[in-house]
Amino acid sequence: MSNRVLCREASHAGSWYTASGYTYCGSCAAHAYKQVDPSVTRRIFILGPSHHVPLSRCALSSVDIYRTPLYDLRIDQKVYAELWKTGMFERMSLQTDEDEHSIEMHLPYTAKAMESHKDEFTIVPVLVGALSETKEQEFGKLFSKYLADPCNLFVVSSDFCHWGKSRHVNSCELQLHTLGMSIIEQLDPVSFSNYLKKYHNTICGRHPIGVLLNAITELQKNGMNMSFSFLNYAQSSQCRNWQDSSVSYAAGALMVH
Repeated sequence: MSNRVLCREASHAGSWYTASGYTYCGSCAAHAYKQVDPSVTRRIFILGPSHHVPLSRCALSSVDIYRTPLYDLRIDQKVYAELWKTGMFERMSLQTDEDEHSIEMHLPYTAKAMESHKDEFTIVPVLVGALSETKEQEFGKLFSKYLADPCNLFVVSSDFCHWGKSRHVNSCELQLHTLGMSIIEQLDPVSFSNYLKKYHNTICGRHPIGVLLNAITELQKNGMNMSFSFLNYAQSSQCRNWQDSSVSYAAGALMVH
């Protein structure tokens, strides 16, 4: 008797995104996915922040397959087993998995970018909790060995800011985002953490970004040369007065030299 394959449905298809594309962040994110080489990539780590459940660590999915409107994506159970053995991870329920949008929003992009090699890669979805700086360092060190492998691609899910009532608008907003992007490009997790503490910028993926920056720092200690650059920036709308709201997006790519 064969084991039953567990699937996560594309629960946000038709609401957060449609068959014809993404309303707000689509063209921005495409600048990053254009950098993907499907002939080399064999495993895709997707780190997304937890919006609905409190997490002090990171969590792994309990399913085998992530469905997308294009085709199903297989979770890498070998890597999942390695991560689970560390004792650093929780297991998310199917309900938590399907409620969360941060990882799912990247699945259609992943499927499209890898379409020419769709039977030759796996994914490693990781839900990232509200980590302390120490835990960001610990998870960064853990993921650094996977980041060093040229067959692995890391996708970090985040918007770049939510703006609403009582927030500054336009010029102030752009200056703050430009500063934040510049600090991330420096690849220094301490500077990024200090920026968040000083300006309270509501970057929802700040912890996944922190984990990636710490993984980079670990590899740089061993002599690996890397650079990060932002490729595009966009806003869902322009804030013209204190009652307006806006979400900002940025797409960037890490290159290993």
